[in-house]
Amino acid sequence: MADIAETTEMVRDHRRTFVAFERLILFAVLHIVLSLACVALAFVGHEKLLAFLLWTGGTIAMIVGFAISAGYSTHE
Repeated sequence: MADIAETTEMVRDHRRTFVAFERLILFAVLHIVLSLACVALAFVGHEKLLAFLLWTGGTIAMIVGFAISAGYSTHE
C-alpha cells in the first residue's frame, strides 16, 4: 500500500514539474516571436518607438498572464 502512495506522489510531482517546464518553454517561444516581430517593425517598418512600446507592453503582459495562469493550475 505504501508503494502505491509513493508512486502516486512521484507521478504527481513529475507532472507538476513537467507542466512548469512546459509553461517556461511556451513563454520563451512566445517572447522570441514577440521580440523578432518588434525588431522587424523597428528596422524594416521604421517604427522604433512603436516597436519598443509593443515589446515592453507585450513582455509585461506575458509575465503577468503567465504568473496569473500559474495560480489557476488545473493539475494538482
